[in-house]
Amino acid sequence: MGFLVRLAITAIALWITTMIVPGVKVTGRDITDTALTLLVVALIFGVVNAVLKPVIKVLGCVFYLLTLGLFALVVNALLFLFTNWIARELHLPFHVDGFWSAFWGAIVVAVVSWVISIVVPDRRRYR
Repeated sequence: MGFLVRLAITAIALWITTMIVPGVKVTGRDITDTALTLLVVALIFGVVNAVLKPVIKVLGCVFYLLTLGLFALVVNALLFLFTNWIARELHLPFHVDGFWSAFWGAIVVAVVSWVISIVVPDRRRYR
C-alpha cells in the first residue's frame, strides 16, 4: 500500500477511535481543522511506531517473552501517549486523557486499521 493510503487509513482509525474511546478526542474548530489534525497525528503516530517500536522490541524482548506478548499492549499505549505529547507540543487539538484511554485507543486504532487494510486492496499483492 502506498504511504498516503496508509496515512489515510490511520487517520480514519484515529477518527473512529475518538468516537469510541471516551478519553481520546480531537477538538478542531471545524471539519477541515479536525481532518488535518487527524492526518498530522496519524503521521506522528506512524513515525513514532516506525522509529521507537523496533528499538523497544529489541530492548524489551525479555518482557515480551515473559508476558507472552502482552507487554506489547503496554508499549502501544505508551507510544500512543507519546504521540499525544508530541501533538500537544505542536499545539494540535488532539488529547488523550491518560494511560487507560491510550491503552484502549491504541487497541482500537490497531484493530480498525487492520480491518480497513483488509478491505482496501494492496496493489503490490496483485503484481
